[in-house]
Amino acid sequence: MFIHLIADYGKSDPAFSEVVHRLKHELPDADVQPTAVPPLSTIATGFWIEQLGLHNPPFEDLLLYSNTAPRTAETGPRRNNEGGALCYLELDNGVPVVAVDVGYNLSFVREHIRELREIDVSTGGSQFRSRDYFPTKVAELARGTRDSLGAKRAVEDVPARPQRTVCHVDGYGNIKTSIRASEFDPDGDRVTVELNSRRREVTVKDRVFAVPEGTLTIAPGSTGGDDQYVELFLRGGSAAKEFGQPSPGTELSIQ
Repeated sequence: MFIHLIADYGKSDPAFSEVVHRLKHELPDADVQPTAVPPLSTIATGFWIEQLGLHNPPFEDLLLYSNTAPRTAETGPRRNNEGGALCYLELDNGVPVVAVDVGYNLSFVREHIRELREIDVSTGGSQFRSRDYFPTKVAELARGTRDSLGAKRAVEDVPARPQRTVCHVDGYGNIKTSIRASEFDPDGDRVTVELNSRRREVTVKDRVFAVPEGTLTIAPGSTGGDDQYVELFLRGGSAAKEFGQPSPGTELSIQ
């Protein structure tokens, strides 16, 4: 079993170690690969659930386990540390996903969900549910035991993917957006991008490296499958620095 763990604990945070330990306790033969997203970012989480679940070749015994569960829907005190419902979904390519259904966690795979069910597990009682409660259910599902699957949830209730927002900033400073190449139809070979209160003239290309060094470009990037997501790219530099280090969820406009 290969479990890809997507969570917002923070890069190199010991919380990842604790969850990996608990998963290995439940599934001694499992390999666990952690992927960190920014704190509370369901947009970044949903983006990587799509990329890892749909656009990399699926293989036997792959399971995505995600815990980005901001308890932000209510501003008052939370009774018994309650959070969003843990759910099981199966994508149309057969990849199983266990994730908390809050925010945009499921939005990027919304059109590819063929089964969506609640998992019978406590929604409260612990600040650290992804360590204390969830791994037992992940292990059961990984073994093919579906006894904990509860009520069906309507896929139609999952919010649609946000249309023009930052989804991820990689280590090179490339800004990956939620704009599909098929949705991007610029008028001319240059556009004005406004992002993070900064406006920049940007060259439009069909490939990120089809420009000289030092050119700020918008082009289809490395994520999104056949209909790629466009990204902002500064050859030889950092597009993120140029736009003031935007975070996932920051909206952008293109003119």
